[in-house]
Amino acid sequence: MVSTVSYRFSRPIALLAALAAGPALADDAGELQALITADHRVAANIERNDARNPVETLQFFGLEKGMTVVEVLPGAGWYTEILAPFLRDNGTYYAAHFSANASLSYQPPALERFRQKLSANSEVYDQTRVTHLNPPAETEIAPAGSADLVLTFRNVHNWIMAGTQEEHFQSFYTALKPGGVLGVVEHRAPEGSSMEVMETTGYVTQAHTIELAEAAGFEFVEASEINANARDTADHPRGVWTLPPTLRLGDEDRERYEAIGESDRMTLKFMKPQ
Repeated sequence: MVSTVSYRFSRPIALLAALAAGPALADDAGELQALITADHRVAANIERNDARNPVETLQFFGLEKGMTVVEVLPGAGWYTEILAPFLRDNGTYYAAHFSANASLSYQPPALERFRQKLSANSEVYDQTRVTHLNPPAETEIAPAGSADLVLTFRNVHNWIMAGTQEEHFQSFYTALKPGGVLGVVEHRAPEGSSMEVMETTGYVTQAHTIELAEAAGFEFVEASEINANARDTADHPRGVWTLPPTLRLGDEDRERYEAIGESDRMTLKFMKPQ
């Protein structure tokens, strides 16, 4: 059962609108359900559907046909495989990837592999718009005020480690239109964890994530436990990378960490004020 916690907003008008849109939302859900196991998806990515709950997560963030959506740093394209075809004929999908000018050596090759993925299946990805995020030099992930939805999955810890978290959240705020939504999924540290923990383990507290978004101007709307994992104690010897899919310890205690599964994750929705 999916549980959510609401904060600060009680909007009967929005509820009535959602009820009126019921059939369309049901159609969207059905298409998303079909896409998560579609033939174009990498088999290893399909195997991780149960750990990532993509349909429930995207519906929680309010994804609908016709939207302009930005996915921030899509990596190898796990969510791209779902978002690009979903929005291809009715909507706009921006993949805000690494820059070819990035100083970190792994980033330009990762961008090139992503481009190759897109070009290898133009029937699915030909409408994907690739932009670049490399603050402070490159921060325009979509035209200012154009996006309905900006999404980021398991990236906040990287920005904290690099010291660029403020620039990243500000770029999301700039891209979104008033009333637009920022959706964040991140590995969750126990509340009260120190900045040292957040800078080294890959886990971030929910309170600090909310603080970062609010400092950029966002309003916190709602949290969900869709991607929670109570088995994850977040105190592993190699941080979050101890767990699947990375399993950085190799065969050492492998069965134990596979039994825990992927990390405990917060799922947070924010809004750019009207």
